[in-house]
Amino acid sequence: MEIRTLSTLECTKLLTANRVGRLACAKDGQPYIVPFYYAHADNHLYAFSMPGKKIDWMRANPLVSVQVDEHGTNRGWKSVVVNGRYEELPDRIGHKVQLDHAWSLLSRHTDWWEPGALKPATSSVAEHRPHVFFRIFIAEVSGREAMET
Repeated sequence: MEIRTLSTLECTKLLTANRVGRLACAKDGQPYIVPFYYAHADNHLYAFSMPGKKIDWMRANPLVSVQVDEHGTNRGWKSVVVNGRYEELPDRIGHKVQLDHAWSLLSRHTDWWEPGALKPATSSVAEHRPHVFFRIFIAEVSGREAMET
């Protein structure tokens, strides 16, 4: 097996071609990682979620990482890691253009809203809290590929 570093362009192509990543955040020294659906555009990953642990933690500490991968033939794979910053897209005057842009990007995919809108159990607090659109500003991206030799 041979491991090689992906170029920035190759990392960008992998981010654009995929929809599911693993979002890592941390609060009070404790890491937390969850899968999330996203859309990639203009050096950001756009996403949607109901309020909950990941949103609370990213509001407390906006520095996050995202990992996206693809499995190739046999044992081959590609993996990209993004280090970035959480940016909430509030539904209020002054943010409408950004919110509409996120909606437009995400809605290109079938059932884009389901992963962020469905929860295993709904609490009475979550029922009255609005959904959250957010984006991750990509500050740094790196990637690797494993190829059979």
